[in-house]
Amino acid sequence: MPESNDIFEIMSTMRAMRRLKPDPVPDELINKILQAGQWAPSGGNTQRWRFLVVKDREIKKKVQVYYKRLFDESVGPRYASSAPPPGSDAARYKRQHAAVEYLTDHYHEAPVWIVACLEDGENPGRTAGSSIYGAVQNMCLATRALGLGTTLTTRHTGYGKEVDAIFGLPPGAHSYAILPIGWPMGKFGPLGRGPLKDVVYQDQWGKPYQGL
Repeated sequence: MPESNDIFEIMSTMRAMRRLKPDPVPDELINKILQAGQWAPSGGNTQRWRFLVVKDREIKKKVQVYYKRLFDESVGPRYASSAPPPGSDAARYKRQHAAVEYLTDHYHEAPVWIVACLEDGENPGRTAGSSIYGAVQNMCLATRALGLGTTLTTRHTGYGKEVDAIFGLPPGAHSYAILPIGWPMGKFGPLGRGPLKDVVYQDQWGKPYQGL
């Protein structure tokens, strides 16, 4: 599926693209993605987000070291021992694991990263992410709309201090997500999710929603 302007089609086919071509992505397209991020809401309209566009391969390689370390320490073993999520099966979950491992090894080869940061103070509270993740989702949707691939990654936060230092973030600012962006090797298509009725309740936890 190429570019699309249908928001529902975009949302329902926005597969995580973990295998990306190293081919350059024009700044014109990156700028559209960044603009989509800035259109997002933020608490009190404070707009304390900052978007770091990373193209320097050496910087990306330094971050990839920590990304790989987290895979070896926790992510890889968790995939190996976990059951398939709702809407998936053993074969599809195995392919997903392989794609995650591929991205881990080739993380630094994505031509462009957008690092979503927030000036959230020294000790951000539980709601801090509400002022940045809306922007992250907007950028994911814009990336898909332009026919580009990405996936929301947060694994680097396991070594947040080290990675933020590589990016040169000042005190009181933190990176919340990295979007590796490039032309996808795979194809967009229907998403694998469990039944909606299994995750929607009415009035109180566990009570079935009557609208389905």
